[in-house]
Amino acid sequence: MPYIDEALLDDPEELQRKDSRDTLRALASAGAQVREAMTLADEAGIDRLASTERPRSVLVAAIGGSSIVADVLELLAEPGSPVPVQARRNLPLPGWVGPLDLVVAVSLSGRAPGPLAVAAEAARRGAMLLTVGADDSPLAQVCRSARGVHVGVGSGGRTSSRTALWTLLAPVLIGADRLGLLDAPADVVRAVAERLDHRAEQFRPSSDAFVNPAKILAVQLAETVPVVLGDGPLGGVAAARAASMLARTARIPATFGELPDAASGIVACFDGPYTAIGGRRAGTYDDARIRLGDIDTSGWEPHHFAEPEGELMERPRGPAAGRGGDDIFADPYLDGPAPPRLGLLMLRDAPVSPATPESVQAEALTDAVLTTAREAGARVMEVQAEDGAPVVRLADHVAALDFAATYLAIGLGLDPSVSPHVADLRDRTR
Repeated sequence: MPYIDEALLDDPEELQRKDSRDTLRALASAGAQVREAMTLADEAGIDRLASTERPRSVLVAAIGGSSIVADVLELLAEPGSPVPVQARRNLPLPGWVGPLDLVVAVSLSGRAPGPLAVAAEAARRGAMLLTVGADDSPLAQVCRSARGVHVGVGSGGRTSSRTALWTLLAPVLIGADRLGLLDAPADVVRAVAERLDHRAEQFRPSSDAFVNPAKILAVQLAETVPVVLGDGPLGGVAAARAASMLARTARIPATFGELPDAASGIVACFDGPYTAIGGRRAGTYDDARIRLGDIDTSGWEPHHFAEPEGELMERPRGPAAGRGGDDIFADPYLDGPAPPRLGLLMLRDAPVSPATPESVQAEALTDAVLTTAREAGARVMEVQAEDGAPVVRLADHVAALDFAATYLAIGLGLDPSVSPHVADLRDRTR
């Protein structure tokens, strides 16, 4: 089982030393990224989109760490968009794309082969273009040659699309709002920036591990084989982002899914080898729940909290609390090491108010999945978003998991910014 050094998470100097490219600092700049993107979008003339005819369809090209941009646009546009919105990672460009359509291409460097090729082919066919990326890049050149709208990514020195999500996403949301595809006016975009600032303060490196929700979540995840599950479409997009960050940043493979579709597939794993039932472990697992925005001290002693901030951490104390259900009589030499535990991380949206029959049914399914997981002996973790516009609630989940994945990497002794094997792969495929 991976060992996470919890003491290291409370040492800001050591955190900074192991974080060679300031990943934590970059994540903390998410709110500033949104504000800068608003300014850059205005300077790029994004309001021109409002004066054009509404496109027949919108296609979004993004890959790797930028791919969530396409997922978010699809998610937010689906309920009310008068035109279809779909994602595309690479060529071929669908045959129906032409002068009546809009193609959005996103690449931090402006050189990602997929989005660049899609934008170039779209320009050849006369489609409208909205691109986001480096100003001095091939992507910017393609867009300007086609008289499209190109939004630069500023001079913040961000080198990874994983930590520059909001630099890339904010201009696309603003452009979609101008086209009437979704509702993201300036006050909503500013609310996203404020929520991200608030989360960055809660998850800051100097906050002690026992009150910092992201650090607590990192410790919990380190002890599991994680499955990330969203309780609906918004949580599903956040779950995909979380799985990507766990893999790319913490080097922890994670399965992800969305309710209701993924319910049976996830629940089937509860009687597999990674739970108390399937693995025949004794005891029960302790749970952790993070409710973004408040603290409930249930089950904790007053001296555990040095400062009144962070989120709720509930740890119901079972027969094996603190050891996650390991058999205290097990002999690791005779019985062999215990297999890693299955961990279910549930990303819960803010409660619907007033409740609807659909929301009640969805919440009942979520609770049923969590109850089944607990009874099977899986470790259950929950993160619940606060109220707000959909993209604001999404920001809650993204921030929590981005910071948790980064703390997890550092606690495991890894540099969250650099993967030697990814570098080797790039060298071998040049």
